[in-house]
Amino acid sequence: MMETPIENNTESQNAVDETFQPEDKADARMTSVLVLDDEPGIRNFLLRGLQKHFSLVEVAEDVANAEVLRQRCHFDLIVADIRLPGRTGLEWILELREQGDNTGVIFMTGHADLETAITALRAGAEDFIMKPFRIEQLVTAIKRYLERQKFQRENYILKRQVNNIYGSPGLKSGMIGNCEVMTSVCHVIKRIAPMPSTVLIEGESGTGKELAARAIHEWSGRSGSLVPVNCGAISAELLESELFGHVKGAYTGAHQARDGLFTYADGGSIFLDEIGEMPLSMQAHLLRVIESRQVRPVGSNCEIPVDVRIIAATNKDLKEMVKSGKFREDLYYRLNVVSVRMPSLKERVEDIPLLVLHFAETLSKDLGLAAPQITDAEIKRLCAYDWPGNVRELKNIIERCILLNSSPGDCVLRTTNLADSAEEDEIIDDQQLATVEKRHILSVLEKQGGNKSAAARVLGVSRKTLERKVQLWSE
Repeated sequence: MMETPIENNTESQNAVDETFQPEDKADARMTSVLVLDDEPGIRNFLLRGLQKHFSLVEVAEDVANAEVLRQRCHFDLIVADIRLPGRTGLEWILELREQGDNTGVIFMTGHADLETAITALRAGAEDFIMKPFRIEQLVTAIKRYLERQKFQRENYILKRQVNNIYGSPGLKSGMIGNCEVMTSVCHVIKRIAPMPSTVLIEGESGTGKELAARAIHEWSGRSGSLVPVNCGAISAELLESELFGHVKGAYTGAHQARDGLFTYADGGSIFLDEIGEMPLSMQAHLLRVIESRQVRPVGSNCEIPVDVRIIAATNKDLKEMVKSGKFREDLYYRLNVVSVRMPSLKERVEDIPLLVLHFAETLSKDLGLAAPQITDAEIKRLCAYDWPGNVRELKNIIERCILLNSSPGDCVLRTTNLADSAEEDEIIDDQQLATVEKRHILSVLEKQGGNKSAAARVLGVSRKTLERKVQLWSE
């Protein structure tokens, strides 16, 4: 017989109440629970305890009565004793599973053994409660189940939204968002994409300017490729050769002729990122190409006609650069035939849940690690952050929390503290992330005594993935 706790124990009751925040209580009031146990004392105890938290609680003494109740109304959760006279609770749940019923179940038992536990897990048990127990233990277990169900529903809805976004003509090339400002951006992109006009994409760093450029190119219908060029990453001496090519002997080290990126982009588009970093001398050359649609390789007297759609991007105020003499006015107006402004992440806060889901799924697959469980509170915390690095920073935060097995909120806090203390050198780069991943995985493997199957379960990955990573590190 189970030891029934003292129900008027104030401390115990407070512990139960603290497990439910107001929003949890709202969910609980809509929850129906079916209790199956052959002992009258336990049934009465659970009936009185659970009725304080859930809208409907029914009790049954055996499987036959439980089945009658289940046929009469829907239950969100079944709390069943594993061992019962006649048909056991476990046998009944297994039969329900065979019938396609996936109602959540929490098993109670006073006689746990490994074989029974494995069978129960295969039946989809949400939790085990060992007898004797206090009512708050069961309430907490039910709360965890309700939260998981809520996350699954939200993820399903978000996945549908993401699929709709990818399948719609408004968003291409990984651009994710359905807020008003992003809808407007995508409408502009769709409208201008088929035209040959030059486009200037403006926006802060990390807002997705290259994604917008790729969307414009993909919707342009052009047969050639999109060739991206970071004008700020190439030295002024080499930029002309990179863009327009050179002939043999054009300069020291030019041992053979080489085509430029404009030639590779012929029939397609060229994306000139960080156009504000382009030297003034190169700006004059680019202006000539835009006007003539021809490129002249370095050291050559011949011009080569090219059919290239030019898409430029900047995170700087080109108008102010024109006023200060750092950017050519005539080039600015040539580039700014049509402008697209990519909004900062704080301008599209409502898209953060979609972006988080997308990054969590794609990055966890790429890294071979479990996707993080992100609660509503975490989402609110992410939405409240300023995001100076915009979408790129959000992606890095999600990757960091996957590698460190921590919450996004903690990673945001760590990043904020680093920024406040100006310790940029402590920000984790790709190499450091790989080191952290390796350290974490090997630590878990050591704690599991070298048992790779157990370590894989803790890490939330397959044994094959774990073995592949360990083999890679041993090479």
